[in-house]
Amino acid sequence: MADPAPPYHDRDGYIWFDGELVPWRDAKIHVLTHALHYASAVFEGERMYGGEIFKLRPHTERLIASAAMLDFEIPYSADQIDAACIAACKANNLTDGYIRPIAWRGSEQLGVSAQAAKIHLAVAAWNWGSYFDKNERLRGIRVGLAQYRRPDPATIPSKAKATGLYMICTIEKHRAERAGYADAMMLDYRGHVAECTGANIFFVKDGELHTPTPDCFLNGITRQTVIELAKRRGIKVVERTIMPEEVATFSECFIVGTAAEVTPVREIGPDTFKPGAVTETLLNDYMAEVQPKKVAAE
Repeated sequence: MADPAPPYHDRDGYIWFDGELVPWRDAKIHVLTHALHYASAVFEGERMYGGEIFKLRPHTERLIASAAMLDFEIPYSADQIDAACIAACKANNLTDGYIRPIAWRGSEQLGVSAQAAKIHLAVAAWNWGSYFDKNERLRGIRVGLAQYRRPDPATIPSKAKATGLYMICTIEKHRAERAGYADAMMLDYRGHVAECTGANIFFVKDGELHTPTPDCFLNGITRQTVIELAKRRGIKVVERTIMPEEVATFSECFIVGTAAEVTPVREIGPDTFKPGAVTETLLNDYMAEVQPKKVAAE
């Protein structure tokens, strides 16, 4: 999906940067920043609906945990990070939008060792609609097959939402789009179905929900939410190893993520699906779940 104009570095508004709101265009880092050279950065993707950021604290807690996995500590508490996300939205007059907190090692030290590098934190927030084309999303997107695989967790901190882990995702997203697909399904290092380039994946068979066990990729907050919603509906959820040759046996498929929300899939490579009752139910339930809850007057 092409990025909207204007480019991200040239916009009006404000970004929360190391403890203060700065004009959007002034939120800059040096070319020798450690994170640019060694991917020593972690981030989150969050959405605000109706003036409230959905599951803000779980996202903040994951950001802090991701930093610890990369061997650095964010110099702000969870309360301060939550407040920064809210402040960024308020400064940009948002009631619905996307929020991107990111923490990274700075330019004080450049090399594999960077223990003297300062840890920075920034939060940007902007208006961002559907991750996929709206018309395409409603009828189900087409998904290709990735060549790169999610790595062995013995080789990377796979539970971290770290920038470096998305390098192969960008490559596969580009490859898929060039081939006319909206996304790509990735296998893991063992050849099992894993996820798409930026979203977890679910399948439906005989009214049951099947999804890969997240043992080498991110157990997304949206993924956890959809599982909870399915269980509320009495839909059986099966987390298990799914082999690529099984994909053809499922009747429905959809992907989930903060950006993707719940997006039906109509095709994965040679296999086709028809978005049905389970997909529609969980899509509607998710969109209802993210809306701010009204507190009844006493």
